[in-house]
Formats: sequence, C-alpha cells, structure tokens
Amino acid sequence: MTTKSLGNPFDGDQSLIHAKHCGCHDCVGADAPAPRTGPSVSSLETAPEGSEAMLDRAIESAVVRSVFGHDDHTRRSFMKLVGSGTAAAMIGSFFPLDKAKAAVKESMGKLEKTKLKVGFVPITCATPIIMAHPLGFYEKYGLDVEVIKTAGWAVARDKSLAREYDASHMLTPMPLAMSMGAGSTPEPFIMPAVENINGQAIVLHVDHKDKRDPKQWKGFKFGVPFEYSMHNFLLRYYLAENGVDPDQDVQIRVVPPPEMVANLRAGNLDGYLSPDPFNQRAVWEKVGFIHMLTKDIWEGHPCCAFACSQQFATENPNTYTALLKAIVDATNYSQNLDNRKEISAAIAPKNYLNQPVPVIEQVLTGRYADGLGSVQNVPDRIDFDPFPWHSMGVWILTQMKRWGYIEGEVDYKGIAEQVYLASDCRKIMEELGYPAPDRTYEQYTIMGKTFDYNEPEAYINSFPIRRA
Repeated sequence: MTTKSLGNPFDGDQSLIHAKHCGCHDCVGADAPAPRTGPSVSSLETAPEGSEAMLDRAIESAVVRSVFGHDDHTRRSFMKLVGSGTAAAMIGSFFPLDKAKAAVKESMGKLEKTKLKVGFVPITCATPIIMAHPLGFYEKYGLDVEVIKTAGWAVARDKSLAREYDASHMLTPMPLAMSMGAGSTPEPFIMPAVENINGQAIVLHVDHKDKRDPKQWKGFKFGVPFEYSMHNFLLRYYLAENGVDPDQDVQIRVVPPPEMVANLRAGNLDGYLSPDPFNQRAVWEKVGFIHMLTKDIWEGHPCCAFACSQQFATENPNTYTALLKAIVDATNYSQNLDNRKEISAAIAPKNYLNQPVPVIEQVLTGRYADGLGSVQNVPDRIDFDPFPWHSMGVWILTQMKRWGYIEGEVDYKGIAEQVYLASDCRKIMEELGYPAPDRTYEQYTIMGKTFDYNEPEAYINSFPIRRA
C-alpha cells in the first residue's frame, strides 16, 4: 500500500485528513481512481520525494493546519476561493515559511529514514498512533508513515522482530517480555511512550446478568487478547482477589480483539477483559454488558504503548526522535476531551478501526450505554498519558513472575529502566512544552492493596493465590 499522507496543504481539491471520503488510495482502496489535483504553489505536485522535500511539505502542512485550526473543510474552501498562490502569499506575509523550514531542519538533524511502517492493532488504545496519520502528526515531523492494521499481538510481535515494522503499537508488557525472551527469542526492545491509561473493561454475556459476583464465575471461559497483556494480568488479579484461581477455576483463552464479540455471541466465551471498542461493541450488538471498567480495579493503569527495537533507535537516532515527538504530540492531543469527537470520526474508517463512529465516541467521551439499562458518564473511562513510569514496569514484572511467565531471580528495576525509556519521553515532553514528571517511580493502590516498588518479591509472596 502506498502512503499519501503528505498532501499539498495549498491544494483545495486535496484532503489532508484520511477518512472515509478523502479519496486517497489508502482510504478507499487500490482500485479507486486517483483523486483530482488542483493548482499548486509548490513544485511538489504529488507526494514529495526525499527527506528534504518531505520535511518542507510537513512544515507547510503544519503551519496551514494551524492557521485553519485543523478544520480541513474550511481550509479547502478557502484555497478554492482565493487560489493556492494567493493563499500561500497571504500566509507567507505573516509567517516566514522559509525561516521555519531552516530552523526545524537545523534543530532536528537530517532524518535517516522518512518512510516508515508502524503496526497497530485496531483498538481505541492505539488512538494516538492511528490518529497521528489522518490528522497530520507524522508529517508535522517530516515523516511519511504507513500505519498498518495488524490482526493481533503475536503478529505485531513477530513482524517487529522480523523488522517488517520499524515500530509498533504494543501492549505494555510486550517489550519487557521480548527483551527477556519470554514467549519469543530475546531481542532488546524499548518502550519510550505509553499510549493509553485505563480504557478496558470486563464484559459478560447477557445471559449472565444474574452473576455479578465473581465467585459465581467458576467454570467460566474468559478471553484476553494476549498472554503478555495488562488484560491478562488485570483479569487474573481481579479473579484472585475474589478467591477465584485463574488457572484452576476458570479458563482464560487468547482471542484477537476483533474476534471477541463473535466468540461471545457464539457462546465460546462467557466473558472477556478486552480493549475497546469491543467492550462497547458487545453492548451495541446486545450480546454483552459491561460488568466493570478496569479503572475501577486500578485507576490510571497503563495498557498500550509505542515501542521499537533498540537497533532501530540506535541506527536512526534522528528518525526515532521525530517519530517519538509525533507520538507524544498526538497523545497529548488525544488527552484533551474537546478533541475526542473529532478523533472518533478520524479513526473510524475501514483502514483504521472499521467501527461505527457512535461506538468509538462512547468509549472516547466516556458517555456510554452499559448494557444494563443505564447510560454512564465517565470522562476518564480511557485517557492518554505518554510517560512510561518505571514503577509500572516493575508491577508488570511482578505479575509475570507471580503467574509463572518468568522464573528465577529478576532484576525488576534494572529491566524496567532498560526497557521503559522515561528519560527519552520526559525530554520530548519538555521540548514540546508539556508538563513531565520529575521522578520515574510511584506507589499504587490496586483493589485496596498497596504496591511498593522497592519490595517486589515481598509483594508477590503476599498473594495467597499465585504460581511462584
């Protein structure tokens, strides 16, 4: 698939937002006719070639988008009304584009690569990685990124290990597991940014509305999207705290997120702890109800992240920095509740989530039907915060050890600090003008139990239900 994300911002016939009706190859398919192109003030009549030209186009696009408040309809109408040449002259009269291009290039350094492949699993946790494509955050930093829809986490891991992806949307436990060789060959992977916090739920089949007490779930079959996932570890934690052994009393199966609802409907699952929009989609299709949001298990828990191999970051330091800037910038934009409806529409099309906009809006805005006859209003049902706390990594490692996914002595802090690159994220956040924590560890209270990151083994041994 050819990526055409760097559209000419002075062309009134060309959309800069990849959505259902934008007309580009990516969004309507390979058999669609090429979109019309109007007059252009730039010599780059089509997608720019070469890193210098791409960066010039990216800066032009960022400035024009900003002038029109990211309202692409208004931009296009204005360009058609006054003409591209006049528009460029007007913008150039109060914003020195040439000086801006020179300053950005000097500060960023030459990008080693500009065309990148970034994988994503089609869930709302990946919102910043996905929306950075149609809303222009990659091109803002001189990158031409092809975001590739991926069937599930095992595929994302394997394609990342095989270098088919330059970077990928991953679950927060995955870079830890991959670096340690848990579930795959060991390969140093780094996670410089979290994508979302909260944003998951436990869903049960509508036939189980009379079984709200987890002690009634013995014999149930549950789905999780991957073994090395917060979903698996949060479900296990919740079950065990309610006296249910997740390995003895229930079955936990790995099911790709897009297949969750179908398996629930078919009776293959009694419930699941899944990423959205598939929790809300179960309610939408009247086959499931939301038993509990995961924020009510652990408020502010991490879920998904942006990750890449250590090799990619080492060999392409300027490209890595530009890509991380795009992700952190998009994550901050996603954090603003005022932007959530715009984002819902941007990520709904077939090449992204392929979901009805109202389903995505219910997740991102937090105003949603729970499947039990009520409409809930929980603005932080899902939130977005890029900072990769080392204490989060330590907690995840304790659960991997608790349930037998890793064995022997574990250097909890050493591994967390090697994989979760909090210093890289803090530096980018500060450069972009966003507030950043001045520490990397904090304590958590999860279902009333305090987690002390300084005593990981004691924490594991405090649980009566465990494998370790």
